[in-house]
Amino acid sequence: MASNFTAAPAPEEVDVLIVGAGFAGIGMGIQLARRGRESFVIIEQAEDVGGTWRDNRYPGVACDIPAHLYSFSFLPNPRWSRVFAEGAEIHDYLRSCVKQEALEPYLRLNCALEQAEWLEAEERWRIRTSQGEFSAANLVIATGRLTEPKIPPIANLTEFRGRRWHSARWNPKVSLVGKRVGLVGTGASAVQILPRLAGEASEVVVFQRSAPYVLPRGDRFYTPDELAGFAADPQSITALRDELFAEAELSIAARRRRHPEIDLLSRRALDHLAAQVRDPELRRRLTPDYEIGCKRILFSDEYYAALQQDNVRLESTELTRISDGLAIAASGQAHDLEVLVFATGFNATRPSIAKRIHGRTSLLSERWSNGMAAHASTTVDGFPNMYVLDGPNAALGHNSAIYVIETQIDYVLSAFDHLAAVPDTVLEVTPEAVESSMADIENRARDTVWTQGRCTSWYRDEQTGRVTLLWPDSAESFRQSNGAFDINAYR
Repeated sequence: MASNFTAAPAPEEVDVLIVGAGFAGIGMGIQLARRGRESFVIIEQAEDVGGTWRDNRYPGVACDIPAHLYSFSFLPNPRWSRVFAEGAEIHDYLRSCVKQEALEPYLRLNCALEQAEWLEAEERWRIRTSQGEFSAANLVIATGRLTEPKIPPIANLTEFRGRRWHSARWNPKVSLVGKRVGLVGTGASAVQILPRLAGEASEVVVFQRSAPYVLPRGDRFYTPDELAGFAADPQSITALRDELFAEAELSIAARRRRHPEIDLLSRRALDHLAAQVRDPELRRRLTPDYEIGCKRILFSDEYYAALQQDNVRLESTELTRISDGLAIAASGQAHDLEVLVFATGFNATRPSIAKRIHGRTSLLSERWSNGMAAHASTTVDGFPNMYVLDGPNAALGHNSAIYVIETQIDYVLSAFDHLAAVPDTVLEVTPEAVESSMADIENRARDTVWTQGRCTSWYRDEQTGRVTLLWPDSAESFRQSNGAFDINAYR
């Protein structure tokens, strides 16, 4: 009698498996493809590449780092239309990078990571995905920090009778024209959304947990002559990039709470507030009660103006509960709204993907039970041949994240060079090296606004208070400290 049993297909074998097709995953893939040495795949749970810039499609979405700095140094773009690129343009740039570098054959879209497990006997990673299994010598986690929308705890939220969504899951099918809308949050997304929202809704209530510092944005389109110059002379792009980088680096002194730098930065923001908001009571409610830089500094020329439109109201406390269909703020004020838009950030410090990665003896989430930790912001003890891009202490509060990502990619490539030079070896960072890196982070953060600025922020682990997302120093110091692979940190 014939058997109906069908053997499971053998896992697809690769040297490197990359999880995520945002800036980090695409950048890693480009450099591997250029080497032509390692076999690799990039798995992406969504239907398209782009990461943050694929997911965030809310009205007004844009980057607050100049476009020529917020792009790959090895793939400059002479066609950026303006100083601060809008989200769709950044998404198009990432798509063009994939096409230009012929990465399509390496991509597995609609392919979600279900589990990754280190197999001791094989000294390889076994990766189960929604499209089958892979066996990889090396695992690169490039899922970033801004992937899991965060909705704050609001009592009886399910009893809200209107529509609701997070800014990163914008619902374009619902018209907001003439609607009564609550905008929850006053962070980076909210200041971009409000001016567009105020132009459509009949009423907007902005729920503010804490007032942000806002600096002038100064955005503009590049002139035809400037665009022609970028296209004709790629070195002009490099020169502009270097100039923008150096200018951004100057602001680290204020984050270190140095005087007069922090005073000048604070005065610039408060002068912007005073010039934009004439009403003293509204200005008081919009004045932050912590040191500048403790939370992310925002950039807008439109936010304060939008707050003063007749159809916009500032609720100076957070949304706490829903009662009889009404949105109730901490002040006790009730608001009758038809739509709630949550611009409330992401679950950045405790990524859920860590629950799906099992190293030698534990899950990554268990290893990170006291907050994320890594050596050189990239490798974790107990997780051999695994590298995390744009993860622990890899964010910047003042400069371009792409600079950090490129530094980490260079680090990983150096690790691969070592593995190629010494066959049949495994790279696992020592616990002591991770502890040393964490002590260095703590020392750098000690006297900065991020620990002394009288605020809570997404830069710090919400359970331990440790600075786990941010590199609490200059971008250049990140490269100096974390850019060179050192075999002495490994078993």
